[in-house]
Amino acid sequence: MSHTDILVPFKGPSHDHWRCIRNALAVAEKTCASRGLRLTKLRRRVLELIWDRHEPAKAYDILEQLRQEHQAAAPPTVYRALDFLLQTGLIHRVETLNAYVGCGDPDRLHIGQFLLCRRCGTVAELDAPEITGIITREAKYLGFRVDRQTVEIRGLCPQCSGD
Repeated sequence: MSHTDILVPFKGPSHDHWRCIRNALAVAEKTCASRGLRLTKLRRRVLELIWDRHEPAKAYDILEQLRQEHQAAAPPTVYRALDFLLQTGLIHRVETLNAYVGCGDPDRLHIGQFLLCRRCGTVAELDAPEITGIITREAKYLGFRVDRQTVEIRGLCPQCSGD
């Protein structure tokens, strides 16, 4: 029997946002160093901007923030940084929103399931291997070969639902 891991929970009122960002950046530096990859200043900044929100960040929003710091920032620069962060597993793409969120466990291969709050926009990330297994098994039964899975579920987070 598999176990669901909460990789990125919804943030409560006592959440230490700056500590969260520092931890994500430290994990990214360690992950890149162990894989022999370069976490350049720009890649690090893009990752920081993604974690800064705790809600999906769109590429052009990231670009606008970068342009406040470096007027020469251009879309290809941001997309290259996002591609690197995706390929290294440091971020995930929220397909329905065409936006990006930080990965809660980039050192472990997993298929995340995302809970998206429709009111405030925050996201929680789960890793439920049984969900992945059911989808893969049923797809195979239908003769379908799964290339990539993204499960996105909309609803209300604990803060917005009053729970």
